[in-house]
Amino acid sequence: MLTRRAWLGGLLGLAGCGDCAGAPPPPAPLPPSTPAPTERWTEVAFPASDHFQAEHAVISKQGQGQVLVALHGRGEVDKGLQGGARGWRDDYALDRAIVRAAAPPLTPDDFLGFVNDSRLGALNASLAAHPFVGLAVACPWAPALKDRSPAGSEPFARFIIDDLIPRARKEASAQSSTLNGIDGVSMGGRLALLIGLRHPEVFRTVGALQPAIGERDIPELVALAKAAAGKVEDFNFRLVTSTDDYFRPAVFAFSKALNEAEVKHVLIETPGPHDYAYNRGPGAYEMLLWHERRLRGLPAP
Repeated sequence: MLTRRAWLGGLLGLAGCGDCAGAPPPPAPLPPSTPAPTERWTEVAFPASDHFQAEHAVISKQGQGQVLVALHGRGEVDKGLQGGARGWRDDYALDRAIVRAAAPPLTPDDFLGFVNDSRLGALNASLAAHPFVGLAVACPWAPALKDRSPAGSEPFARFIIDDLIPRARKEASAQSSTLNGIDGVSMGGRLALLIGLRHPEVFRTVGALQPAIGERDIPELVALAKAAAGKVEDFNFRLVTSTDDYFRPAVFAFSKALNEAEVKHVLIETPGPHDYAYNRGPGAYEMLLWHERRLRGLPAP
């Protein structure tokens, strides 16, 4: 029998393309303790503009001036503008992670069991030293681009930079225009790399969770990362993969190529699969805490 992993592996080998894999498995049930979204979030509809189509985003209104753009995976693309934009908040339980990060200590249950003792200890030690104050997290609908080149991501990048971030700052009453980060998971992780590395003057922190990349993407991504690191003094770049991530080999190869190019970055590997359960556990916490720590000028765990 052809398993999903074998089928996907064949696609990756032929195309070097995570987006070709289609939607991830159906969501697993959320933990009973997950709260419903609250007044901490607002929803914003954006009309079509000269540089991009009509858009929708959900924005959490927290923090001390930091804005994090969080991009969803391929499974949310076909849910429509509103359904896709709600991916991190609703499908990936980001609201629950925000609540728990503000009330440590975190437990293995928060990570749905996908955490080891050393990583959990490091995250809790960081929270004990510096309490989590949150961020304005802006979650737009993310497109599955036909043009997967860096230039192909530019219209969406212009929407994020010119429309989404200013609106997120307005919703969160955030004044600073420099404390921005970008991250995403799977397809969204690849988009975050393309946009963040092309615009390091906008994004002080650039991250990617289980990014949907193939080996053929690596030379271009390394070139973007090297150029970004040369443009800004404080370049914060982080990759996350997991033990059963479909894209783990490519992420490790990317990290190796970055080391060879002397591009400073962080690579984190956690336990876990490439699916919704991971997003609701390690994905949400690794994304929130790394960006919130670094955008505040604090050491990341």
